[in-house]
Amino acid sequence: MINITLPDGSRRPFEHPVSVADIALSIGPGLAKAALGGKVDGKLVDASFVIENDAALEIVTDKHPDALDVLRHSTAHLLAQAVQRLFPGTQVTIGPVIDNGFFYDFAYERQFTLEDLPAIEAEMLKIVKEALPVSRSVKSRDDAVAYFQGIGEHYKAEIIQSIPATEDLSLYTQGEFTDLCRGPHVPGTEKLRAFKLMKVAGAYWRGDHNNQMLSRIYGTAWLSDKDLKAYLVQLEEAEKRDHRKIAKQLELFHLQEEAPGLVFWHPKGWQLWQVVEQYMRGVYRDSGYQEVRCPQILDVSLWKKSGHWDNYKENMFFTESEKRTYALKPMNCPGHVQVFNQGLHSYRDLPIRYGEFGACHRNEPSGALHGILRVRGFTQDDGHIFCTPDQVEAEVTDFHRQALKVYEDFGFQDVQIKIALRPESRLGDDATWDKAEAALRAALSACGVAWEELPGEGAFYGPKIEYHLKDAIGRTWQLGTMQVDFMMPARLGAEYVDESSTKRHPVMLHRAIVGSMERFIGILIENHAGAFPAWLAPVQAVVMNITDAQADWVESVRKTLLNQGFRVQADLRNEKIGYKIREHTLQKVPYLLVVGDREKENGMIAVRTRSGEDLGSMPVADFLAKLRAENGPVA
Repeated sequence: MINITLPDGSRRPFEHPVSVADIALSIGPGLAKAALGGKVDGKLVDASFVIENDAALEIVTDKHPDALDVLRHSTAHLLAQAVQRLFPGTQVTIGPVIDNGFFYDFAYERQFTLEDLPAIEAEMLKIVKEALPVSRSVKSRDDAVAYFQGIGEHYKAEIIQSIPATEDLSLYTQGEFTDLCRGPHVPGTEKLRAFKLMKVAGAYWRGDHNNQMLSRIYGTAWLSDKDLKAYLVQLEEAEKRDHRKIAKQLELFHLQEEAPGLVFWHPKGWQLWQVVEQYMRGVYRDSGYQEVRCPQILDVSLWKKSGHWDNYKENMFFTESEKRTYALKPMNCPGHVQVFNQGLHSYRDLPIRYGEFGACHRNEPSGALHGILRVRGFTQDDGHIFCTPDQVEAEVTDFHRQALKVYEDFGFQDVQIKIALRPESRLGDDATWDKAEAALRAALSACGVAWEELPGEGAFYGPKIEYHLKDAIGRTWQLGTMQVDFMMPARLGAEYVDESSTKRHPVMLHRAIVGSMERFIGILIENHAGAFPAWLAPVQAVVMNITDAQADWVESVRKTLLNQGFRVQADLRNEKIGYKIREHTLQKVPYLLVVGDREKENGMIAVRTRSGEDLGSMPVADFLAKLRAENGPVA
């Protein structure tokens, strides 16, 4: 007798081994029809998977959180089958699921182009209508190699040859198409309803530029046409909000080939940076942080002691002087430990909190660089807290509340919390990691928030809380982190004297709220589409005249606002006022202040918003009060 435990706790007995599909059918024909696969004791499987022992089972339908993965995995095979039908002789290589979709790399006598995609998509729809059953088979490594070599799939055979000979491999077949895959897949092609091919790119075989260039076709797949349409609308909106286009329009920054992954900030962009930095500096001050500044380069011996050499050196830049090798810092933490180490600390001194707007460099692959969202040189709102084990929970709790306040001030209300747990390659023993992970869970529990756990995604020196923010068009961005580190203080000799006069290593908490300043500003640009709230805008108001007769009053108003700390410009050009208004509206300036003879005579300004709202004429003092009220986060 086999007992199957369902999510509601109920049990179903079966006299013989039974498939996921048959279990679904025993519950009801509607569920059997909707089943895409199953989850047996936490592992995703095909609907055809046969359960031979007692197990817990979830039927995966389109309402299950894993449904999209199964669907996208299967749609990648649908793409490959369509390509091979239309272009005989094409070899398939790899086709993984990625965020919001999938891609497949193909080797063909020519590169595929955007013009090929409509025909491929049409063929995919034909295969869906054919309702081909999808079946799984198992072969030994050597049999699988022989099979793929026999059908001319030499790339696939090469992939399989790198797998240990003792492993059995799963193959999936639909119609005439068979591919190596771990699965699971949908039961039949008719389940694949909402997809679209998006773009074509080149990709070297195995990522090596010495190998053949392959054609990579990207696609997206969703559970319904409604979801697909919503995603395409989001993409269209994201294109309009692209921070690189807006930065060019608003003259914020630029990038150029002579400095890949490094940013040239223009005056207005640097003003935006300063607003963010000074706001965060206030957060440092109000939260008891002492600001420090550490060197850009440090001898590699320090990076070896910290563990970065063994775990991170491929991402670091190096330089030499007088036969010594130095590294540009990819992180600020070892430098902060050196500051802490200057002098003996008592437990009464702790916690000690250091903050730094630390400039870091990481050797990111050129293909991964993306505007200012992914760069090689960046600055962090970085902070480190040296504390006792008993202080960890309180410090993490305080940081959590502080981070949520910052995100709210910048306009982010929807924040998801995740804990990234121990990675495979890490420092320390399991007992230390147990303690660190438990401390983060306890702190979040004290805050009364729910969180998701991410196994294997922690830093090599400790687990971390991650803050994922949803923007104005529904995209999610990972920003702040709080990491518990029991390793680095010991490796770098950080100590304090406890109540019994014994020297102990402090716990080191690594924290950042906005993370990379560059990336955060890029996110702000896209979230607000360049139309920043007045407190954040690089230029908060422009004062403009109708004729030369008002030039002196325009200049007086400008100086008055500047002297009160606001970011204001004057436009005295000999242009029509309508032209000036249109131009500064396109520049997304929050307030347009118009001065004619009547305003000059009465000591007033006519106030318009960039959205076209006419707020009427008002004294300068009233407008100042309005700006102060809107300047709340940095007042």
